[in-house]
Amino acid sequence: MEQSHISFEQVVSRGCGLDVHQENVVATIRGNGLEEQTRTFSTFTSSLRDLVAWLEESGITHVAMESTGFTGSLFLIY
Repeated sequence: MEQSHISFEQVVSRGCGLDVHQENVVATIRGNGLEEQTRTFSTFTSSLRDLVAWLEESGITHVAMESTGFTGSLFLIY
């Protein structure tokens, strides 16, 4: 079977994907001038503030979030 390749135009220079769970948040950053990194943070306020600091230090401009019904506390941190 022949495999096809799909490419997308990059529209965000530095972004983050979040996978939100009840007890932790897994974050991956990618972008121009960045080495792809993945880190896991707890959902305690202090840890979420560490996540925000990491994103700011990395110059992240956009975040996409995936969650199954547990997002409330994330919107209150920033």
